[in-house]
Amino acid sequence: MNIHFIAIGGSAMHNLALALNHKGDSITGSDDVIFEPSKSRLEAEGLLPESFGWFPEKITNTLDAVILGMHAKADNPELLKAQELGLPIYSYPEFLYEQSKNKTRVVIGGSHGKTTITSMILHVLNYHGREVDYMVGAQLDGFDRMVHLTDENDFIVLEGDEYLSSPIDRRPKFHLYKPNIALLSGIAWDHINVFPTFDNYVEQFQIFVDSIVKGGSITYNEEDENVCKVVEASENPIRKLAYTTPEYAVENGETYLETPEGAMPIEVFGKHNLSNLSGAKWICQNMGLDEDDFYEAIATFKGASKRLEKIAESSSCIAYKDFAHSPSKVAATTKAVKEQFPNRKLIACLELHTYSSFNPEFLKEYKGALDAADLPIVFYVPESVAIKKLAPVSASQIEVAFQRDDLKIMTEPTAFKDFLYQQDLHNSVVLLMSSGNYGGLDLIELKNFIEKGHSNL
Repeated sequence: MNIHFIAIGGSAMHNLALALNHKGDSITGSDDVIFEPSKSRLEAEGLLPESFGWFPEKITNTLDAVILGMHAKADNPELLKAQELGLPIYSYPEFLYEQSKNKTRVVIGGSHGKTTITSMILHVLNYHGREVDYMVGAQLDGFDRMVHLTDENDFIVLEGDEYLSSPIDRRPKFHLYKPNIALLSGIAWDHINVFPTFDNYVEQFQIFVDSIVKGGSITYNEEDENVCKVVEASENPIRKLAYTTPEYAVENGETYLETPEGAMPIEVFGKHNLSNLSGAKWICQNMGLDEDDFYEAIATFKGASKRLEKIAESSSCIAYKDFAHSPSKVAATTKAVKEQFPNRKLIACLELHTYSSFNPEFLKEYKGALDAADLPIVFYVPESVAIKKLAPVSASQIEVAFQRDDLKIMTEPTAFKDFLYQQDLHNSVVLLMSSGNYGGLDLIELKNFIEKGHSNL
């Protein structure tokens, strides 16, 4: 097929372009700006546009499909030309469905945990040499790309995101996949800029469960009240399979999972990750993998990129970075680290970065999110609020939201870095949580600082 990508540089879009190129399709694309690592990866495969910008002349009747990314606008010149010519235009999830209509579709949904659960499933299947198509939202060890498509594989495993499909298709992505096997890990209000009320947000998950192919199955987190309500209320004739957090223990900074063969050490930690593991196990079993084979493989799973990823370690300090930014994720991640290292000082740094986190009403959802931290820090750049064209957020609003009298609030990147480096890091854990870049904090420099014994720069 001849396929053109409008906004080829996005994280998801460039991975799909690479996957289709690997599959043998002819790929072209455009974007107004492309950052690393997308730029280098596209360039290595000869897919990087010669010039940045939008070029309607690239859109011709020779194209079999146009794939439209969220970064593009509805009045994009290339999109308008494609519409004028009557070409097939797909959103990212629409095209994935077209590629998998004749496969068994396994879709992992939920406000939190979906990337980790999808990654666990793919790790286990890869460990045992089970070939499947996939799309996951993080880079995994042992995988060249985040998307893989073939004509011959029977299964496709898809991370089911509830965010919008494209500028001209306002449906959540996971409404378009029509799963045969589905999982729902949790529901906690997110994406307030798109779903302004909690009820509206929950409705998206109701539609997801109802979209499961008749006779299919939903594996769901029985410990999440909102998930239970949604699944139990669905009249879709599907199998409903509940899972719970398995038994585990933490000893000397190591987590042991209880299995039928006894306690087994694992690389990941935290109650939320053990819950994710339980969900992944049931999905793998639904795909025909034995429980023993799952445990053998999962013992070697080190986690998905940016999900409790260890970035530095010395004899007295460990540092992690995590993608956590929504209230439920921040709370779960902070608690997990404190549970793993109860006798260490936990310095938890949260960067407010998303549209939702700057909304005064949504800010209230962060109450208690940093309670497990010994030193809680909230960092944000006021310019980010202005760029998003939102009303300014004050330090007092943040103090009221988190309800920690000792909360440290910082707005200057240099001051934030200096404060962090001035802390006594002996017998401590540093946890950096953000979907941004912590105000440009150099993580390589931080790693060297920690591993060289916290000497002053």
